Amino acid sequence: MSTIREVGKRAGVSVATVSRVLNNKGYVHEDTRKAVTLAIKELDYKPNSVARSLSKKTSKTIGFLIPDITNPFFPQLVRAVEDVMYPAGYTTMLFNSDENLLHELEYIEGMTSKYIDGFIIASNTLQWEHLKGLHVPVVALDRAMDERISSVTIDNYEGSKKAIKYMIDRGCRQIAHIEGPPHVFTSMERKRAYLDSMNDHKLPVLLQQGQYEIEQGMVSTMKILSEHPEVDGIFAGNDVMAIGALKAASKLGIKVPEELSVMGFDGVKWGTLVTPELTTMQQPIYYMGQRAAELLLDRIQNVHSKVEHHQLHAELKVRQSVR
Repeated sequence: MSTIREVGKRAGVSVATVSRVLNNKGYVHEDTRKAVTLAIKELDYKPNSVARSLSKKTSKTIGFLIPDITNPFFPQLVRAVEDVMYPAGYTTMLFNSDENLLHELEYIEGMTSKYIDGFIIASNTLQWEHLKGLHVPVVALDRAMDERISSVTIDNYEGSKKAIKYMIDRGCRQIAHIEGPPHVFTSMERKRAYLDSMNDHKLPVLLQQGQYEIEQGMVSTMKILSEHPEVDGIFAGNDVMAIGALKAASKLGIKVPEELSVMGFDGVKWGTLVTPELTTMQQPIYYMGQRAAELLLDRIQNVHSKVEHHQLHAELKVRQSVR
């Protein structure tokens, strides 16, 4: 493997001149630049990316912190982020935090020491106090963190109200809610919408914890349906739990949607792979990841870019699981 010294020797210039050509910094005569470029090509020289990151204090790498890689919502976001960052020359490093603050802080500290260029973060535990000392840009995705940090989110409250109204309009009167983790902002907003909707329509409230997990969604739904056979609708806090609810109904011999309507939230691809296909509130998942990556890229390339907050809207995706 060729070295930068060999490139300089072949081109008849110093190592410093080769470095200026590689980094496109400082004045280099055009004839000299051509000679260095030709030497690089002839020697098939590949710059040492680690050494360059140390000298330039940049790595052309971003960190993407997500809470749960097993939730199909997040891999779809990751794909969108990579589709923006890779063509721009950036590598995306993925970290699964399990909503553990200590893990998140360790990841951020470790990557910052390696001159990472920025972060996209989906977290309910990190606060402004944890991030204000960073010297790289941060974009919050899915969950807003602070008004001083750019964000891309969904109006979870509005979307959930629309979902429940659709169920009520279709005749559901005994709607139970399988809720997500109590500390997660998206979960809290969806639960709040459920409670307000039940109160507005003077309908009974029935809650069960589902933890945003398919297995727990199934177990919680079986408990509800066994103890409350009058339930005619399940509004799940996400699609994964809604799929768990469909499994529970199947195990109990309850027909969906004839006897029980099931509504999800997210719009992950799994919803089209079950029978019946899941009616849900479709988030613009790909666009969310794409927009977050574009915001981060803009902040990396222009330190004076203003903080932006984008709140998007979920749309009702009617399939087969609500009567």
